[in-house]
Amino acid sequence: MAGVCVALVSGGIDSPIAVARMLMQGWKIFPVHASQEPITGPEAEQKTIALLRYLLESEGKLGKLARENLDRDLIVVPVAEKLALFTEKWNHTEYFIHMKRLYNSIATIRGEEIDATHLLTGENLGQVSSQTLGNLGGVEIASSLLPLRPLLAFDKVTIMSMARNIGTLEISEGPEVCDALGPSKPSTVANKEWLERSEERVGGLQHIASDCYSKLRVVKL
Repeated sequence: MAGVCVALVSGGIDSPIAVARMLMQGWKIFPVHASQEPITGPEAEQKTIALLRYLLESEGKLGKLARENLDRDLIVVPVAEKLALFTEKWNHTEYFIHMKRLYNSIATIRGEEIDATHLLTGENLGQVSSQTLGNLGGVEIASSLLPLRPLLAFDKVTIMSMARNIGTLEISEGPEVCDALGPSKPSTVANKEWLERSEERVGGLQHIASDCYSKLRVVKL
């Protein structure tokens, strides 16, 4: 099955491999990058742009499919100001879950614009605290888009080998600061009611996502 999806793409190793795998399956992909500047530097966005351009310029079947099916508009959405809302004593341990729920909500807004049915991520199982089974579930329900997780069952060594074979590993390597505001002991068990109450307390997830999305920039690939 192939369709239309929104892809959450960072400058890391995983998400560009997820994009490449779904391109090979014939999916039409619309990329979105959540920017944490000025909390972090511009490196994540720069790597994201370089990775997507690399796929578009690749030779062979992957490059051909990228040029046919990877949208040339990278939507960059600033999230730093809103992520800071989840650093209070009463919500900080769930920071990474809230962060991913915000990203999913932003992707949903983009998905409504282009009639996407699915949300593509480079999520793995248990690689970081937001990827326990409970937390993946807590993140997933923040979007009406169906999840695509083509790397879910692969370990990091295998994913790095995929990246090396495709040619994206060298671009992806280097510091990726996505946890600048994160807690030292993050929650690994999502509680739906508590998450929703916490988000309502700071304005509501949909309102926060819409506010972030209203400040988007478009980078031409």
